[in-house]
Amino acid sequence: MSERPIVAVLGATADEPPPGIGPADELAELRYAGGRGGAAAAIADADAIFSWGADRSWLEASFAGSTRVRWIQAASDGVDGLLFPALVDSDVVVTNARGIFDDPIAEWAIAAMLTFTTGLQTSIVDQTRGVWTEGRRRDRVSGQHLVVVGPGPIGRATAARARALGMTVEAVGRSERTDDVLGSIVGPDGFHEALGRADHVLDALPLTAGTRAMFDAKAFDAMRPTAHFLNVGRGATVDEDALIDAVRSGAIAGASLDVFVEEPLPPDSPLWSMPSVAVSPHISGDLHDWEGSVVGVFVDNLRRFVAAQPLRNQVDTHAGFGVG
Repeated sequence: MSERPIVAVLGATADEPPPGIGPADELAELRYAGGRGGAAAAIADADAIFSWGADRSWLEASFAGSTRVRWIQAASDGVDGLLFPALVDSDVVVTNARGIFDDPIAEWAIAAMLTFTTGLQTSIVDQTRGVWTEGRRRDRVSGQHLVVVGPGPIGRATAARARALGMTVEAVGRSERTDDVLGSIVGPDGFHEALGRADHVLDALPLTAGTRAMFDAKAFDAMRPTAHFLNVGRGATVDEDALIDAVRSGAIAGASLDVFVEEPLPPDSPLWSMPSVAVSPHISGDLHDWEGSVVGVFVDNLRRFVAAQPLRNQVDTHAGFGVG
């Protein structure tokens, strides 16, 4: 590429740019749009877009007027908040921040399983009530069975750690196969049977048309009354009313949730006050330096873009998640 490309940075300003973006200035002409009003002008003749803190509606409203865009970098792993029909139907390459959040989210999931299994969560609730509960018994996580639904990088990172703790693991994916980390992966037809074998169920699904409300009443009914449900994927992969009913009725023992259908979680949601439910504000992957790490992926891809090399972390826009 003989001339420096133009890159629109949406959701940031030149006065308050994404941290660590300095090296990109040497590779491209950066144009900032801190709000929807400036998005159309920023992307009109841009060659690429870095969607830093932008709402999908900004890009969707302006996309038809962008005549040169060939690449869009998302600042997150999930891309459901970025994709829209015109983008999916285009030949624009979309990349994400895959690899930044896998290990932190896996550690959060392991911590949630340990907390639930050891009874630490119950102790915390009792502490807030000033109650000393003697004679309570607990289980060991070693020997328990984890079912990962969504065998991507986060699921794999969690599975590796779970096996190190002595847990057994299987997964549910789009096809039946065997994986060196996840072990047995069953296809969609085995979804409910796998849930019935689980002590812990990890939802690590991307949000697509096929996964929306995948965890419904039938799914929770398939689980054991002792099962623990975790969601680090996307909130809308769960029918929250069905989850609330399952916890209330004792169909499952509890849940640890980092994502929700509506965020922030509304103050009147029953999930706030359920003692067997842990509410986490979508921060399971947010390390202190996560912003700089995400910008690092963008800068690396920008170097590749300028050199006409394959981009890192490409997304299958029709499937709605990363590939490779």
